[in-house]
Amino acid sequence: MALQSVLGAQELADLDRQVREVNAQVNQGRVPQQELGKDDFLKLLITQLSYQDPTAPMEDKEFIAQMAQFSSLEQMTGIAAEFNRLTNLIASSEAASALGRSVELFEGENVIQGVVRAVTRGDGAPQILVNGNYYAWDQVTRVFEE
Repeated sequence: MALQSVLGAQELADLDRQVREVNAQVNQGRVPQQELGKDDFLKLLITQLSYQDPTAPMEDKEFIAQMAQFSSLEQMTGIAAEFNRLTNLIASSEAASALGRSVELFEGENVIQGVVRAVTRGDGAPQILVNGNYYAWDQVTRVFEE
């Protein structure tokens, strides 16, 4: 039976207003995201299990398929993190090979040339010391010897 046949127009309008108010309170300070992460997937699965009908529980096949999807998502997240780490390691190696060499890099509209005097290495992308300032390695457009 549809809500329109049970509730009058005024009651539907009041219900709609109340739902909007509750949603506004719940979502206060929350930034909407375009993608679901592994935590969101797990929350959905737990919510689904919590509210399922005890007289007609989820089929074993459905549950196993959802757990497999969650496991795959977890593995892809790990692989992406490892690829990011590998990318930073390769960039650090490239930056270290530029020590003592001249580079050309862009900072906004400015072209800067100088000799690489130091290279930082850590969890993030490497930085190089040129003309007394640190710059991100990905700003370098050319490495050359003078």
